[in-house]
This record gives sequence, C-alpha cells and structure tokens, in this order.
Amino acid sequence: MGGLVLIAVGGNALIRAGQKGTAQEQFQNAVDTAGVVVRLIDAGYRVVLTHGNGPQVGAALVRSELAAAHAYRMPLDCCVASTQGEIGYVLQYALWQALQAEGLRTPVVSLVTQVLVDKNDPAFARPTKPIGPFYTKDEANRYRDLFNWDIVEDSSRGFRRVVASPEPRGIVELEAIRACVDRGLVVIAGGGGGVPVFNDHDITKGVEAVIDKDHTSAILASQLGADFFAIDTDEEMVCLDYRRPSQRKLPLLTVEECRRYIAEGQFPEGSMGPKIRAAMVFLGRGGGEAVITDSEHLMDAVAGRGGTHIIR
Repeated sequence: MGGLVLIAVGGNALIRAGQKGTAQEQFQNAVDTAGVVVRLIDAGYRVVLTHGNGPQVGAALVRSELAAAHAYRMPLDCCVASTQGEIGYVLQYALWQALQAEGLRTPVVSLVTQVLVDKNDPAFARPTKPIGPFYTKDEANRYRDLFNWDIVEDSSRGFRRVVASPEPRGIVELEAIRACVDRGLVVIAGGGGGVPVFNDHDITKGVEAVIDKDHTSAILASQLGADFFAIDTDEEMVCLDYRRPSQRKLPLLTVEECRRYIAEGQFPEGSMGPKIRAAMVFLGRGGGEAVITDSEHLMDAVAGRGGTHIIR
C-alpha cells in the first residue's frame, strides 16, 4: 500500500444535520476525519485534505453584518480566507492529537490558498450562487443599492445575495503545497474551493465569488499527481434513483456512464452532480482513480473494497 491520497472533506464533516455548528461540535466532528487520516498514514499513504466552508462563511457574513456599526465589514473573499484558517485549525488540531495518540510524528500544516479565475468567465455575468443569510425585501433593496449586490427572491424564505461561481484555472500556492507534500507533511489546502483571485495586478480589492470546492480539489489532485482522489460525502456509494423505491448503489462507474446519467438528471446540482463532475475532471487530467464515499468507508474504498470507484 502507499501513494498520495487527496481527500475532499464534505460539508457535513464538521457541521452535521441537526447541529447548530458550535465550535465544540466542530472539534468533536473533526475527530472522525482525523481517525481516517491517521489510518491512511499508518498504512503508508501521504495525505492532502481540502474542505468545504459553506456554513462557516455564512456565519462569518452574518457576524460581519451584525457588527457593522462597531467594526469594518468583511468582504466575501476575506471571509473565505478567514474560514480557511478557522477550519484548517480545527482539522489541524484534531490531526495533531490523533497522530500523537498513535505515536506518529507526521507534521500537519494548513495553507491559505488562492485560486486563479478568469475575469471574463461567463459566470460573472450570471451570478447564481446564494451566500449569507436571508433578508427582508427592504433589507435586500438597501444592500443592493449600498453595495451593488445581486439579489434573488426565495418565495418561501425571503431574499438572498447571489455571487458568481467561476471555474478554477490554477492554484497560486501549488508549489508551496507540493513542497510540503514532498517533505511528508499532511497538508490542508484549497478550503472552500480557494480564495478567488484575478492575475490583473490590482491589489485594491479582492474577487467576491465562490468556487466549487470539488472542482478545485480535482485540479489540485491532478496537479499533485495523486494516486487517489477521494470525495468524502454522506453516502457510502453513489446511487441511481436516489431516495426512490428503485434506488440502486453503484460500486463502479465509467466516465461515459457518468455523462449519460448526468444527462438523464440522475446527479442534480446541489447534490451528487458537482462531485461526479469533479471526479471526471480528475480523470480527464490523467488522474488514476476517483472514489466517492463516506468517512466510515473511506479507508476500505481506498483499498478497493468500498465506495463508488470512477474510472476512465
């Protein structure tokens, strides 16, 4: 056994269904992810972790608005960067403790990661990604006028800000990440899909957008030459006819089957769709094997005994 595994930690890993998302809950939940990583390291693997940050960014934006009369507002790009540090610390702490408990001295590091996007990406003309809290109509109109936000209405819950979700084009800190991996460190990087940046030499403002974390993870995995790209979700396997009486687990998928099932609507947005496409990106860039599974079965999946394996 051995090789490099990049694990894209799912959004449910630190804040689970029914939880408030307190710091204590997140520390406790990080123990499960740390346990999987320790088992992989003990088996001779090198590990890179990426992670989502949706709930944490939402909370950061709420705190920014509530404290606006007393402290400066945090733009979205700064909130993404700060949650990379916040979540990186939680995972890093859990890993440090778990590694010590097993007598392993593998160093762990978290890196704030910038991801290059194209300012001409069509996504900037059609913002669709909801972020932050829901607002009343009057609040939404005020923010639209004050900050030039794009606002959409949710018929049952109010109004919400939407931002662009451009495609990731490159990872600015790639060489730093690679250097850490080559030295044997566990690296936590690419949090929340990365902080989006333009390479236009304008340092007066950041890019307020959201990048799909699984897409960024796929690019990072391919550029690092990972042997396995493991997407950690809340299901043991990918399923057809999900949550229907005819639901069927899929232990193996080819890229062509993925394309067909996406066209049939089997893997919708906001669910399995982005994960399937990320696996296809990894394989399309020459990656070896992609696996989609939950934390409980991740170790077995890497060993070929569980999860959904996606191959060329």
